[in-house]
Order: sequence, then structure tokens, then C-alpha cells
Amino acid sequence: MENEIFTVSAINAHINKMLKRDPNLKNIRIKGEISNYRNYPSGHSYFTLKDEKSQIPAVFFKFNKQRFLEFEPENGMKVIVKGKIEVYETDGKYQLYVTKIEKDGIGDLFARFEQLKKDLDKEGLFEETHKKEIPKYPKRIGVVTAKTGAAIRDIITTIKRRYPISEILIFSTLVQGNQAAPQIVRQIRHAQEFDIDTLIVGRGGGSIEDLWPFNEEIVAREIYACEIPIISAVGHEIDFTIADLVADKRAATPTAAAELAVPNIREVKNNIGQLSNRINKSIENKIVENRTRLSHISQKNVLKNPESIYEIKGMQLDNLINKLDYSSKTIISQNRNKLFRIENSIVLKKPEEIIKAKKDRYMKNFNKLEILNPLLTLKRGYAMAKSGDKVISSAKDVEVGDEIDIEFDDGTVNTKVI
Repeated sequence: MENEIFTVSAINAHINKMLKRDPNLKNIRIKGEISNYRNYPSGHSYFTLKDEKSQIPAVFFKFNKQRFLEFEPENGMKVIVKGKIEVYETDGKYQLYVTKIEKDGIGDLFARFEQLKKDLDKEGLFEETHKKEIPKYPKRIGVVTAKTGAAIRDIITTIKRRYPISEILIFSTLVQGNQAAPQIVRQIRHAQEFDIDTLIVGRGGGSIEDLWPFNEEIVAREIYACEIPIISAVGHEIDFTIADLVADKRAATPTAAAELAVPNIREVKNNIGQLSNRINKSIENKIVENRTRLSHISQKNVLKNPESIYEIKGMQLDNLINKLDYSSKTIISQNRNKLFRIENSIVLKKPEEIIKAKKDRYMKNFNKLEILNPLLTLKRGYAMAKSGDKVISSAKDVEVGDEIDIEFDDGTVNTKVI
């Protein structure tokens, strides 16, 4: 590139592109003193930010001033400026494009804010599980704020417009200064002595110093411990405080808090009207359905001719009586025949013949058994050889030297085989 020739515009554009690529220069905070501050008819402001050794030109465009400027800058004022650094290519100078200006000392407040936020978050004060649901239809709303000012007027006006049937109780307190935080705590406690559905805690916009009471630890812990659901409404939409983080609901502005606290009565009436129509329609449909059922039932024969029920039941009763009569007669006849057979049986008429027949059959069987009795064989002169309890029926069953018993009719003789 050493042989290439560039234009001045190309060089300035290239340098500007390099600065824009640097992430450290896109969103930077610079501490210094305002010098040569000038407002132009366009609404833009130009000044120099300097310290003991150096300075940098700065421009504050109208759009950012209207959104974020909370005080009138003055020459010699110590400030912290937030913005980005780029090259103004027409003049070939880099400058600070300002998005926000804060009074010096805010840096310490910001550090305190971040530390308290970290500590309370670690304790769990910001967790969603601890947040209470805001009632949909509150009867009474409490407001902890200054009794004068735009915030309370906006809240009252919004609630009366949207939900005029809700009662508003105001718990007046300081909202800035050293005594504000203790007063806010006392009024939150005082509000819990009343039958309040929702509590709005907040104030209108201001500098970070003005809003600081809502960053105090005692206020955060009191909001967390409050039994009433709390909507925090501190400052404008861009403002964020510790009170917003610990509250049950955060609103961007006091007006937004009032809108969150109450429903729109017109919408409520419309919903009631729709529900009423649905209920009436449901009732009408039920009436028509029941009328149709009644008509079908009324056409049934059982209602037109109820006597038919008794006629059918009477016939069924007659059938049962006939069955019962027939069954009883059959049982009696069967038992009579059984009794007749028993009365005419030989058992009752000639029992001695049955005994004699039994005796004859017994003697016959006894004689058969007597023939098989081995003792009768011994009486006829025979003997029986035994070895222990075993009867010896063959000479092969004994050997020389065996002792055997010879059993006769009148005794037993022990002998030995030789």
C-alpha cells in the first residue's frame, strides 16, 4: 500500500471505521470537567470535556438530551459523560458523541447500587417465587408517595378514570433527601394496618440522587417483608431502582402503576355482559332441552295408561301363584308315594326276616374264612417251620447251622439244621 495514494476523505473515513470497530469506544464513560458549553438553535449542544492534562471535544444531540438530560450543564461542572468516540470526517477530528451526562459523584452511587443489588440478589430478594400476585379487582388501593406533585395526580386520575369504584388511600412521605428512606419504610408499615389490596410505592422522575431513597437497603427489605402486594413506580421508563427489583411488580411510570393496579371498568362491564349473555343462553338451552325431554316422557304409554302397569304385574303375580301351587302339590304327591313305599317295605312289616338274612350271610362268610385259618391245619397234626417271623415253605430256604422254630398246635420247638 506504500505506493497507493489516498484522499484526505478516505483517510478520515478509514480512521473512523477503525474507531467504530473498537468495542471499548462504543459505550464508554469518561470523567471530566465541562468547558465552553454552548446550546445551538438546532437543539444540539457542543462542549469540551477536560481534565488537568488533556481535553476532548463533545457533541450532545437534541434527541438524547430530551430523553436523558436531567439537569442543565454548566461550565466548570464535574460530570461523568456516557457515549461513543468517532471521527467527524469533515474536520478530521475525533470527538465524543454523548448519550447521557451525570453529575460527578454518581459513579460512587452507581457502585453502591451494584453492590447492594448483588448482595440482595444473593439473598434471594429478587426471586420470582417470592413475588405476590397483584389482585385483579381491588377494593382499596394504597399509595406511598409525596402528597403533592405529578406522580400522585397521575395515579389518582388514572385509577378514577379506569376503575372509579376502587378507594384510594394516600400515605404521604418524602421521596428524596436523607430523611426520605426512613419515612417510606414507616408509611409502608402504616399501610399494612388498613385493609388494602394493592400498594403503589414510588415517585416521579429525577436524577439518580433524587431517586436514591428507593435504592436504600431498608426500603428494599421493607418492600420484601410487606404482606400487601406492591407495585413499584419510581421515575421514568429508563430509571431502574432496587425497589423495582424487589417489588412484586415494576411499573415504568406512576401512570403505568395505576394501570397495573386496576382493570378498565369498561372491559369489566363488557366481560360481565358477555358472561351474562352466555349464562342466559345456557339457561335457555337447558330449558329447551328439558322441555323436549318432558315432551318425550309425557308421550310414554306408562303415563297415558298407568293402569297397564298394575295389569301386567297382576298377571305376573297370578303366574307365580300357579307355579307355587303346582310345585307344592307335586312335592306333597312325591312325599306321599315315598311314604307309601316305606310303609309297605319288608323292613317295617317283617324286620326279623332281614335280620335272619343278614345272619345267614355272615355265617357263610365266616365259614369261608375258617377254612383258610392256618391254625386248623396244625390241629390236624401238621407243623409250621418259621425263621423269625418268616414262614419257611421250602428246604432251599434254610442252610446247615440255621436255627428254626417248629410250631405245633400245642407249642413251639426250637431246632437247628444239621
